[in-house]
Amino acid sequence: MDQDTGFRRVGWREPHRDRTRALLAAHPEARALCGNAPGTALFVVGIAAAQLGLAFALRQSPWWLVLGVAWAIGAVADHALWVLIHDCAHDLVFRRPAANQWLGIFANLPILFPAAVSFRKYHLLHHAWQGSEDLDADLPGPLEVRLVGNVWWRKALWLLLFFVAQTTRIPRLRRVRFLDRWYAANLAAQLAFLAAAWALLGPRALAYLFASSAFAIGLHPVGARWIQEHYLVFPGDQETFSYYGPMNLLAFNVGYHNEHHDLMRVPWFRLPALKRLAPELYEPLHAHRSWTKLLLRFVFDPSLSLRSRMSRPPALAPPPASVAAAPAAG
Repeated sequence: MDQDTGFRRVGWREPHRDRTRALLAAHPEARALCGNAPGTALFVVGIAAAQLGLAFALRQSPWWLVLGVAWAIGAVADHALWVLIHDCAHDLVFRRPAANQWLGIFANLPILFPAAVSFRKYHLLHHAWQGSEDLDADLPGPLEVRLVGNVWWRKALWLLLFFVAQTTRIPRLRRVRFLDRWYAANLAAQLAFLAAAWALLGPRALAYLFASSAFAIGLHPVGARWIQEHYLVFPGDQETFSYYGPMNLLAFNVGYHNEHHDLMRVPWFRLPALKRLAPELYEPLHAHRSWTKLLLRFVFDPSLSLRSRMSRPPALAPPPASVAAAPAAG
């Protein structure tokens, strides 16, 4: 056990490379599921337009309605945009990486926080070095773990402010360069959007967009997806978990997380086919069926906390010169 965080410290490497080899050896036809899906861009445009339309419709509404619609509809829409930003991060929409970067920046606009570019950078490192304490931004930091503990209201507050918690992890990852020209473009686009939205839509519309963004990655059933993926809710040595529930229909199959880690070049709409192709690999694994049930259990079960993770020591991470060479897809 790690003395600073309480994570379960393991000495073996992340499991997905070995399962990828087993998958492709048993089912070489799985490679045919990989590729780009340019049609995904239509969903990005449609959902972003819908969010702006709702923001416009709510610009003079009472606060209870603004927050209610943000929780019931906006959070699901923004979560879907995050999933599509995720596909952009893996270059699964267009062939050219730059085109995926620009689409991700566009999808980021209604979310308000300039995070599409930084998400791409840290997420690809998460895939390459899952559980590595100095490269995996998905791991909470030591102070974060101690402050939250296993008290239910602190865990609920942590989920509600999850977008803040994520930003506090950046200084810990000193081996990763945060600022670059792509992040500058992301920030500039976001500031321009905020100025235009304030002038044309007003403060309540912006409040709707802000609340939608906060709920989408926080205290909401879709926010439980961040718990689902790598928190140790089940016994055993498994450290990545999928979700096979109805919300995948509104979340672009993001619940298929083991499948995604095993073959990152598969776009969202083909992930269920990958599971059907290799049932001997995926059916034996623990999986979640309800994000709502998981959310409630994580908050109210004192045996679960931010410590319920596996980690690997920094010594298993690549040397600094290799950080920038993390693979975009496996």
